[in-house]
Amino acid sequence: MPSKFWLVTGLGLATLVNTSCNRQSQAEQIAQAATGGSAARGAASIARYGCGSCHIIPGVSGASGLVGPPLSGIGNRVYIGGVLQNTPNNMIRWIENPPAVDEHTVMPNLGVTHQDAIDIAGYLYTLK
Repeated sequence: MPSKFWLVTGLGLATLVNTSCNRQSQAEQIAQAATGGSAARGAASIARYGCGSCHIIPGVSGASGLVGPPLSGIGNRVYIGGVLQNTPNNMIRWIENPPAVDEHTVMPNLGVTHQDAIDIAGYLYTLK
């Protein structure tokens, strides 16, 4: 009898873990379909460009900056930088060169490449 208990418990746990992983990958798939970017590469680019020195970014180690707004939930926000409608193309445009969109922004142009901006947007759109 105890072995059946552990078998059922193990199957339930495996199902729970599998469901959680599927949710994560589903969020990444939706973000990739919207942006064309890779969330995994985007997270690496976020770290490489030092975005976390100014922003709190969930899921990015050390991203605890308090200069810019926290980026949790950015995928559900209406505006980017307070000036652009939140669409994938606008997100990419903003990431590539914020001052070109809003000359009064304090967010600097970090020289983010177009592909890196696509991938960063791919990661940010997983943050809902």
